[in-house]
Amino acid sequence: MNTNDNRLARTALLCAALAALAACSSADDELTRFIEETKRQPGAPVEPLPEVKPYQSFVYSASTLRSPFMPSGPPNAAAQPQVRPDAKRNREFLEQFALDSLRMVGTLRLGGKMYGLVQSKDGLVHRVLPGNYMGQNDGRIVEITPSKISLIEIVPDGLGGYMERPAALALNE
Repeated sequence: MNTNDNRLARTALLCAALAALAACSSADDELTRFIEETKRQPGAPVEPLPEVKPYQSFVYSASTLRSPFMPSGPPNAAAQPQVRPDAKRNREFLEQFALDSLRMVGTLRLGGKMYGLVQSKDGLVHRVLPGNYMGQNDGRIVEITPSKISLIEIVPDGLGGYMERPAALALNE
């Protein structure tokens, strides 16, 4: 490369650098102008602070009443007989399934008796009568109608005892 070509390359490089610097300064000028214009504009009014309401104290007047977290007292043994699951009773087949996993699929009337048809989660259909047990909470069947099977379950009452609770299986149509 000769010296003329070298000079020409240097001059081109110098012009490119000056053009780049000029572009930066024009962008800076534009930014400075924008900031000045923004400062000249009047500011928006400041919203007033919300009014603070004075604190009102509260007097707890239920301190003499029974705590809702404590039992109301020993249950009256004469008024309510002790409910307990019968541990000596032989378990029936449908007692191994949770009640919500069983489905009522219909009823059947044979010989004047109303049978409930219950499908277990293994797909088998079982016939049940009032007095049979099903579900894992000692659920004794008390009534069978065309639309549901009513049971009474024995569940823990949370105080060391047991209580009876109604439950039902409805026909899924």
